[in-house]
Amino acid sequence: MRIERLLDGSLCIPQGYRSPLTLRERERAIKLIKDSFQRDLSRALNLLRVSAPIAVLGNTGVNDNLNGTEKPASFVIKDLNERGEIVQSLAKWKRMALADYGFSAGEGIYTDMNAIRPDERLDNLHSLYVDQWDWERVITAADRNVAFLQRIVRGIYAAIRRTERKVCRRYPKLLPPFLPPEVRFVHSEDLEERFPELSPREREHVICRMHGAVFVIGIGAPLEMGYPHDGRAADYDDWSTESELGRPGLNGDLLVWYPVLGGALELSSMGIRVDPKSLRQQLKMKGEMHKAKLQFHRRLLRGKLPLTIGGGIGQSRLCMLFLRSAHVGEVQAGIWPEPMRRACHKHGIDLL
Repeated sequence: MRIERLLDGSLCIPQGYRSPLTLRERERAIKLIKDSFQRDLSRALNLLRVSAPIAVLGNTGVNDNLNGTEKPASFVIKDLNERGEIVQSLAKWKRMALADYGFSAGEGIYTDMNAIRPDERLDNLHSLYVDQWDWERVITAADRNVAFLQRIVRGIYAAIRRTERKVCRRYPKLLPPFLPPEVRFVHSEDLEERFPELSPREREHVICRMHGAVFVIGIGAPLEMGYPHDGRAADYDDWSTESELGRPGLNGDLLVWYPVLGGALELSSMGIRVDPKSLRQQLKMKGEMHKAKLQFHRRLLRGKLPLTIGGGIGQSRLCMLFLRSAHVGEVQAGIWPEPMRRACHKHGIDLL
């Protein structure tokens, strides 16, 4: 399918695109997807649904600053005379919740995470509002390896494929299921060696087109080119520990080839979380040792938090994938630049 790029490349328009479903059908399908997938995810990973905050106190280290540069939306809490922050993800909150709720190895939690990311660049896949299933599971020291990470990824991917087939059975107007039976694993350093002339994003497009579904291992540590495949904060995923592969990183991204937009679509970012040793190492590498004094970091460095694996799975991203949508605004209500809204309407993309 031919893709036209508008608005300085921030908007991709598939030639002749029309949503396969009406607005009402889309809304019903979104509910089906969310209800079905979260039940399947819970069974696959042994997760309990819990309530989660939409805001946390600032200056505690609990909020996630993602790759280390994004600033959260904040406000003053009148009764406390303190600054609150809208969450950007719940990576650290979940780990503290597992400790406070007394979960054991092999048990975990998931929640509906609703976040605001004001620094996000708006395009077909990114909006100010982020909705995802944030999940976290307690592990043992023996689980801190790539083999265990791959086992969890396969469980998540199997749940995604089962949901795709269910949605396609319910709505025959959609393209038939196209996700491949298996997810392939590749390290970011291997991608760099295979495609040194390409950018990290271009490497993802190439490898996803080749295999259909790929998990890129090891995101956060600098590559040979001097910078990482993608940015990661120092204090949630472990991207520095050398694994049994002889390469750094116990984390990664799950991506699939998305024919509607002709590129790779990231569905999940996840990983084995830092232990005290890797937290110290990554804070030093990032020049952020001052964070060791914050509430979350103190608990972790003192061994008061369990070892965990966790991540986020994009709800709107999955809905886009299953409903063959060209823009995230077709499956979630949001705020968009007026030129983008006009261009979408002109080309058959009806934003909510």
